[in-house]
Amino acid sequence: MSNVNDFTGELMRQLRMYEYDVSEMVEEAKKDVANEAVSKLKQDSPKDTGKYRRGWRVKKVGNKLVVHNATSSQLTHLLEKGHAKVGGGRVAPRVHIRPVEEKAIDNFLELVERAIRG
Repeated sequence: MSNVNDFTGELMRQLRMYEYDVSEMVEEAKKDVANEAVSKLKQDSPKDTGKYRRGWRVKKVGNKLVVHNATSSQLTHLLEKGHAKVGGGRVAPRVHIRPVEEKAIDNFLELVERAIRG
């Protein structure tokens, strides 16, 4: 009976170590992907005065990292989706966020799978 208890204890210890290692790798992946997304958005964003382009940041909200534009969150929507002009007509969308978002999601999933596999 002692061997079963020893085995169970050792198994639980190994599982806790595995859980800790995976969670550390996921946290690191989260930071890397968010910082990479900010860098890419700063490169790909439209440049008028440059203020919008320089405004991309990573913000920690609870356990999450949020990539946002600190200068104007409304401008991101107008640029990404296009908008109506005052005198009539429309301004064409400048899609620059969606490709970065899709790439960030793919990179994060790949890093998490790699962390789980060990």
